[in-house]
Amino acid sequence: MSPYHIEKDTIQETLVIPLYGRALCARRFPHLFADETAAELLEQIDYNFSALEQKSGGLIQTFGALEAAIRQSDLAFEVREYLRAHPRAAVVNLGCGLDHTGRACDNGTCRIYNLDLPDVMAVREALLPAGERERNLAADLNDLAWFDAIDTPAEDGAVFLAAGVFYYFRIEQVRALCTAMARRFPGGRLVFDAAGPAAVKLMRKTWVKQAGIRDVGAYFSVRDPARELSPWTDRIAVSSRGYMQGYQKLRGPGIRPVHRLLARIADGPLKLQIVRMDFREEESRR
Repeated sequence: MSPYHIEKDTIQETLVIPLYGRALCARRFPHLFADETAAELLEQIDYNFSALEQKSGGLIQTFGALEAAIRQSDLAFEVREYLRAHPRAAVVNLGCGLDHTGRACDNGTCRIYNLDLPDVMAVREALLPAGERERNLAADLNDLAWFDAIDTPAEDGAVFLAAGVFYYFRIEQVRALCTAMARRFPGGRLVFDAAGPAAVKLMRKTWVKQAGIRDVGAYFSVRDPARELSPWTDRIAVSSRGYMQGYQKLRGPGIRPVHRLLARIADGPLKLQIVRMDFREEESRR
């Protein structure tokens, strides 16, 4: 099969950066993160990686790779925990790109759904066609018709993950989506990464500019998820952890003091965190 060509300055290019980061982290820090699929996918892509390779030894690029990889590891932790109590649940990757967290968490009985926009899903279908008990769905997350495609009995449960997705959503869009999911999937769980307002403003020079976002303050950010998000609806229980050091410690070969310093800044003042929303059953709300 010929390599899949990806042009620069396209929406498809946005899939390459986090994929490269996960592969770089797995290569540099295998004791913290393993992802053989990322490296295999890079070999199937026709893209000029020279600019990324030139920066791969730099502090910012290395920490960015750590950040991207640890985020996926944290989300996978939450998914696996849910599956231990709900082994036949639906695992739904929202804004999946070329991420394969669903497969990484596969327990042999769950059902896996990967959702993203049609242009993105075309790349995924070429590189990561759906496997057993898995469906790739082209959908706009804000068009809630995709709920109907999650074909799972209520008693089996559903766990949703979203990595690097809600930064592109306006606050009211995230609220509407979360409250609708809580109503539709009682007993389910949603886990996603979030950042405080200061971190989102720092992103202006990167993804914010590329996405054409001007009114940064209107887009989703959160400092204290339990306090700020719980009032959205009485159907959710909200908790959070810092995502650079909230699930594992940055230790071992290749980890430098400056990496731990940056991690403390990320989890502290910048409020980079994994947010978990558990959707309450009807009985628990009475």
